[in-house]
Amino acid sequence: MPPPRSTRPTQRDIAELAGVSITTVSHVVNGTRAVAPDTRAAVLGAIEQTGYTGDVIARSLVTGGTRSIGVAISLLANPYFAVLMQTIEREAAAAGYTVLLSDTHDTADTEQSIVRALRARRVEGLLLTPVPGDNAVVSELVSLGIPTVLVDRVSTRTDIDQVGAENIQSTSALTEHLASRGHRRIGLVAGAPGLATSEERTLGYRLGLGRAGLPWNPDLVVPGHSERDRGAMAFATLLDRPEPPTAVVVANDAMMVGVLHEARRRGIRVGTDVAVVGYDETEWSDLVEPPLTTMAQPITDIGAEAVRLLLARITDPDRAPETIRLPPTLRHRESCGCPPSHPNG
Repeated sequence: MPPPRSTRPTQRDIAELAGVSITTVSHVVNGTRAVAPDTRAAVLGAIEQTGYTGDVIARSLVTGGTRSIGVAISLLANPYFAVLMQTIEREAAAAGYTVLLSDTHDTADTEQSIVRALRARRVEGLLLTPVPGDNAVVSELVSLGIPTVLVDRVSTRTDIDQVGAENIQSTSALTEHLASRGHRRIGLVAGAPGLATSEERTLGYRLGLGRAGLPWNPDLVVPGHSERDRGAMAFATLLDRPEPPTAVVVANDAMMVGVLHEARRRGIRVGTDVAVVGYDETEWSDLVEPPLTTMAQPITDIGAEAVRLLLARITDPDRAPETIRLPPTLRHRESCGCPPSHPNG
């Protein structure tokens, strides 16, 4: 007999009704060990009969879904994280989904462990900002058919849904703008090697040089590895060249923080002694002196599109994968050496 409705059923009740051990119930609920089909069926029948709601995983075994999605992202590498997560949670909640968040710390081992932990929680899909390098986790998710959307860091793959900002033309526009101000030695503090976004922004920088009739000089490109301190070191390296650049493109906001610290340490006036522009936009971009000229990613739109793509994939696993690129917006301020009265771009 199932327990009275006034009593909340437990795994012990499930075990007694199914005629199995509590350990076996746990294995079925958590997927921690293979269980014989007949035994699994008995446990699922007991869960359904008792109305057991001890955890979301047990309910999902009967209902077929947890109504939850996982988000695996590096908090450190994404300064716009708060805006992105606010959008993801809002869009997911509107569709009746909850969000489970984990920090990858931008390392492959951590990424693999948290993705597997989220899968163990039986999330119905994943939003993932992949770590740098040849990403085995992405290949594993694709091979297993786990609904997944890559967010922000868009790869060259065509077998997975992806959404991110356009990088090449926008970085070219930043470089061309500096050239239009008369700069002929324009440096680049590049992002982390192995990231498609870093490679695309470097390509955009080279494209901008070509469009401005300027030669490519590898000495003017130094990787800042998408980190604050290494961004500062990269900027210092550029400034210490025998012929330093008069203008610098910084490929993300984390490195921009380092660049500004290094400029202050050296007593260099940004926008006067050296022009600086950046890809990414944070809430402080217009608060520093001088305010920063940046390419602002459409973070809200990226988050909304990511959830839309994921829910579409959950609903229709066989739909063709999509890659969506959203254009950033030029926030034209004074760090590029333009006067305050220059109109916004």
